[in-house]
Amino acid sequence: MFRINTQIAPKRLIEPSGSPQFGHFDGIVHNLGLAHFHYCNTMDKPASAWAKHFDFKQFQFISLVTPRYVIGVALADIAYLGSAFCYAYEIQNQRLIEQQWLRPLRLGYRMTPSPYQGLGQIGRAGNRLQFTIVEGEWQLVIDTPRIQAEISLQPPALSLPMALCTPTGYNGWTYTQKHNGLAVKGRLMVDHEPQPLNLALAGYDFSAGFMRRDTSWRWASISAQIAQGIMGLNLAAGVNETGANENVFWINGERHLLGPVQFEFVRRSGDSDRDSGAEVWRIYSLNGQVNLQFVARRCRSEKRNFILLKSNFRQYIGLFSGTIIDNGGHRYELTEVLGLTEDHYARW
Repeated sequence: MFRINTQIAPKRLIEPSGSPQFGHFDGIVHNLGLAHFHYCNTMDKPASAWAKHFDFKQFQFISLVTPRYVIGVALADIAYLGSAFCYAYEIQNQRLIEQQWLRPLRLGYRMTPSPYQGLGQIGRAGNRLQFTIVEGEWQLVIDTPRIQAEISLQPPALSLPMALCTPTGYNGWTYTQKHNGLAVKGRLMVDHEPQPLNLALAGYDFSAGFMRRDTSWRWASISAQIAQGIMGLNLAAGVNETGANENVFWINGERHLLGPVQFEFVRRSGDSDRDSGAEVWRIYSLNGQVNLQFVARRCRSEKRNFILLKSNFRQYIGLFSGTIIDNGGHRYELTEVLGLTEDHYARW
């Protein structure tokens, strides 16, 4: 099976030399240490303060699966713009409730550059999102006319997140931290109706760094109960591609770092929120550990073309079937397990 060497997570990502520490970490980096990063341009000259400010990007995402709803919440800061969305997808009738925010130049929103401690928020009372990270534990507040929540995400005892830093482009880097299959505590209301959380599962994504000007990725995510227990899955291609990847499988909290995967699907220009195009994806690894098919049930799409800034975003909700083999050789069968995929291009 695939084996990956890991290292103890540093307190600060940027070393005294001004360079980031690369690789997989066993734990959470407390501080990125952005002020210490020696950022250079493509001619190896120190980058301007302007470039260092505007080239740093970050985003956070939480997904929540309950017996009735899939909830997705995102907050992104690309320096020029802050954007966010929140949706509730009703599983049985495929109804989608959503809200979006867009703010210029860090006006009306904030984010934290620490995956261990900090606050991110956008909007005002009655129409806001808030991500709070307290010693690595994630909390979420949703306060919108149709969706309200105050929840915390709780990993199993001793369960490790996937935490990774890789070189990006000529002189950048990306830190990514994700954890799926987490228990949920708190309260959730959709259209003023309380939703039980005793069977709910969640996952989070913290990603930040000096990414490529033109960035794209394909992504898959699951937090679900299967025959062998609670599983989490994160698969991606794009962004973290230089010598390491962010592919990981959790089973009852035990982390299994996986090898690279391929995403095969037909990209359709006509996708809309109500038309997934009956999208079918194949997601697999060359060593056979991952062999999945994903059938989309709903697509949430968003296209923004500001000439210098662009975003072509599609997130799909659908069903996974196939097999996963962990690093101990144990095989797990998935039959129509609910989860997410994403196809995204950004110029930022």
